[in-house]
Amino acid sequence: MRRLFAYVIAVQAALIGFGGSVRIAAAQVSDDVVKIGVLNDQAGSVGDIGGKGSVVMAQLAIEDFGGQVLGKPVKLIFADHQNKADIASAIARRWVDVEQVDAIVDGASSSAALTINEVTRNARRVFMSSGAATTELTGASCSPTTVQFNYDTFMLANGTVKAMLNQGYDTWYLLTADYAFGYSLEADVSRLVRANGGKMLGSVRHPLNASDFSSFLLQAQASNAKAIGLADAGTDTINAVKQAAEFGVSGRQRLAGLLVEITDVHALGLAAAQGMLVTTSFYWDLNEETRALTRRFAAAMGGDRVPTAVQAGVYAAVRHYLRAVQVAGTDDALKVVQQMKALPIDDPYNKGVQVREDGRVMHDVYLMQVKSPSESRYPFDYYKVVQKMRGEDVFRPLAEGGCPLVKKP
Repeated sequence: MRRLFAYVIAVQAALIGFGGSVRIAAAQVSDDVVKIGVLNDQAGSVGDIGGKGSVVMAQLAIEDFGGQVLGKPVKLIFADHQNKADIASAIARRWVDVEQVDAIVDGASSSAALTINEVTRNARRVFMSSGAATTELTGASCSPTTVQFNYDTFMLANGTVKAMLNQGYDTWYLLTADYAFGYSLEADVSRLVRANGGKMLGSVRHPLNASDFSSFLLQAQASNAKAIGLADAGTDTINAVKQAAEFGVSGRQRLAGLLVEITDVHALGLAAAQGMLVTTSFYWDLNEETRALTRRFAAAMGGDRVPTAVQAGVYAAVRHYLRAVQVAGTDDALKVVQQMKALPIDDPYNKGVQVREDGRVMHDVYLMQVKSPSESRYPFDYYKVVQKMRGEDVFRPLAEGGCPLVKKP
């Protein structure tokens, strides 16, 4: 970790000032530098999902490319947008207008990512989303310079919700985070439940960073829905699961975490999380390559950590971006993203994966089940594979997204 942040400090990493104002330190800017910025939530509700771990993964990808591309050094900066769209927009504008950042990665919350998407579209810079789950990035708001790695709400619903419907959980009530991601996930879950003969019995919206879920859980219990879906993420999901156990949500009612990362399972503990179904594009223990990458990540993070799917998505994004710059022979955003779509993605967990016309990365997807304490054999041995699914079978069909970039037949 010291090596990582020494590197970042050397390129004058961006910082957030007090009182909501944005303060970014001066950096050496040159046309002979390819500069990448990690813009996400560093310490808030989804800080463990992306945060500093995303910075580490970006750095590992740069190191794996030799620290340069087309004979130019690759430099990394980062900033915390605090999950606020206005701060994300201000930082992104400063980066592209003053700092000459060529590509922004992660994005974190959907509302922040959508503003970054517009800034980079207008400035003709690359945006590689890994933390945002909204399908708008590959739908009506798709951009010729944006690529969406990792999950989205359509994929998350297709994995976990379908599996639970097949187990007989055919009536649903949702606890929805009151921002863009929650709305998108609620819409996709509701569509899928109804399309498969189930019923939506209602939903209630809660604020970001909610600490008290009692009233929301009481409403969910009163609905008598068989499945109580958590259309939220990070500490909100963790708090909801913990408080659901206190309220006795069990038996014929089952809790469904719709966006659960391994950091959430770690925070909850296997005793509380066991049996939960998780849909993900990445698990650290998939193969020897993912385990080797995890060992490097853990060393940079100070040990006893494994990467999330968001952080793995940042690694995949930066690595693929640099390869596309190399092949394109330029860092021009439109030409680079054209190459990102033309070239297959190959890294420790993506093998021959394509970037679709609308910017969606067509990862393989895994339906996992959280192990019981007795099944876990070593640290972070948390998941067992229930089903491996092709991206074509779980992500939204190209024709249904409404992306204006998609050629009509």
